[in-house]
Amino acid sequence: MNVEALLHSIPPLAVYLLVGGVVGIESLGIPLPGEIVLVSAALLSSHHELAVNPIGVGIAAVIGAVIGDSIGYSIGRRFGMPLFDRLGRRFPKHFGPGHVALAERTFSRWGVRAVFFGRFIALLRIFAGPLAGALKMPYPRFLAANVSGGICWAGGTTALVYFAGVAAERWLQRFSWIALVVALVCGLVAAILLRERTSRAIAELEEEHYRKTGTPAA
Repeated sequence: MNVEALLHSIPPLAVYLLVGGVVGIESLGIPLPGEIVLVSAALLSSHHELAVNPIGVGIAAVIGAVIGDSIGYSIGRRFGMPLFDRLGRRFPKHFGPGHVALAERTFSRWGVRAVFFGRFIALLRIFAGPLAGALKMPYPRFLAANVSGGICWAGGTTALVYFAGVAAERWLQRFSWIALVVALVCGLVAAILLRERTSRAIAELEEEHYRKTGTPAA
């Protein structure tokens, strides 16, 4: 089975469920590649002979983001900041003192805007819901920022990738899939560079935590 036939065999509903599920679980606070899944699905939707609809992809991502963040908010509000201490001991690579300190500093500086703009940043996508709940942010304000951020992030990403894929297919018909792969690689490189910058900030906060407590992060 060639690539074209394999892609045609994928049910659109499965794509929508995958997008909504991965984005929702990531928003809940579990590290998953939500943005990569969204970008990949949007690229599929730009190939017109496939049945995947970009509107369906965007809606699935928005629903997943809103539901996942809301569940994460409820968990954070129920267990408070001690939740992050427990998570930090079990999953130091994702919930270490530096990660929590960076997210908390962002929330302290930007307030409810951190929920909106956090949708565009991998670290804050994981922390936004649980941390907003732990910090007792009023739910109506959280929900408004959550929904608007989810729409802008999911809708904007889907539209951008979709039209980029359509343009690639129009101008490079014989090499459309190569162009789409190149676009995906460029997006991944940008995401990696942003993640490295975030990692440096986290490392600095880990060092600051060590100086204050005398205890290195797990």
